Amino acid sequence: MGFKTGIVGLPNVGKSTLFNALTKTAAAQAANFPFCTIEPNVGEVAVPDARLNTLAGIAGSKSIIPTRMTFVDIAGLVKGASKGEGLGNQFLANIRECDAIAHVLRCFEDGDVTHVEGRVNPVEDAETIETELMLADLESIEKRLQNIVRKVRGGDKEAVVQERLLKAAAAALEEGKPARTVEVDAEDEKNWQMLQLLTSKPILYVCNVGEDEAANGNAHSDAVAKMAAEQGAGSVVISAQIEEEISQLDAEEAVEFLSELGLEEAGLDRLIRAGYELLNLQTYFTVGPKEARAWTIAEGTSAPQAAGVIHGDFERGFIRAETIAYADFVEFNGEQGAKEAGKMRAEGKTYTVKDGDVLHFLHNG
Repeated sequence: MGFKTGIVGLPNVGKSTLFNALTKTAAAQAANFPFCTIEPNVGEVAVPDARLNTLAGIAGSKSIIPTRMTFVDIAGLVKGASKGEGLGNQFLANIRECDAIAHVLRCFEDGDVTHVEGRVNPVEDAETIETELMLADLESIEKRLQNIVRKVRGGDKEAVVQERLLKAAAAALEEGKPARTVEVDAEDEKNWQMLQLLTSKPILYVCNVGEDEAANGNAHSDAVAKMAAEQGAGSVVISAQIEEEISQLDAEEAVEFLSELGLEEAGLDRLIRAGYELLNLQTYFTVGPKEARAWTIAEGTSAPQAAGVIHGDFERGFIRAETIAYADFVEFNGEQGAKEAGKMRAEGKTYTVKDGDVLHFLHNG
């Protein structure tokens, strides 16, 4: 399971430049005018994980297959999007299909790049988009409540639960708070997710700064970090310009280029890590002479569910998971060494997979 992150922002904040860099394509037309991205562009990127290369080296794996993550470049929202302004309705539908939102904010000064509001204030920009998403959610809740009135009166259990959750979301929104601030009980979690409210999605603020500010950020990105902390959201500082330049270089040149700028890693790596934390995701590995492969799962995933990520039959016919912790696999030089050191465990259906586990599943069929 990878995850799908929608890249949103006002026009001309660097969304398409960032998307191009992330997916190493020029599929999104980066131009200095609003609405140059009309259709959402979808790109898949490999999730960088140094552990995978280490495991492949130890096992002599012929191929290395990283896990992947999907980015959707959604065209620039503007004030009034919830009422269909700009290309509003279409964008809102595209956001609804994403697991998380990466909200790109302009944190750079540049007289050559027009700001749609004629000023640089990322916190206000964030509020503009949040307001549009909240208005869209309120409208959607109103319609849904009207549609289930009859079922609720008839005592339909599902409709009663839906009404309760919709009303809880509406109460938060009317107080000017996004739906993600609503505390939802574990038994309601599934029904809550099915509401697909725009403001219930986890949000990551991406501060797009100038090249010389990529290492330490600036006053604008500091203000965003403060806002994110208050909201319990994530924030990351990136220079879309630098990411675009890196995407044109080979691995060795990229390392040299980053080092000249005083950066230890590409912004993409930080963005993915922040995204993982945001969605409580983790990685497990399958390793053999043929391939070393990474798989993404949610924290708290059981061994049979983790097996199901590879193939549904693995979950249905699950017998057990032969498990080696990443550190043990490395310390004892592979599966055989770990086995001899008593570090391979046979785990059953109730085992919760840990980040970095090296797994081999035994199953029927």
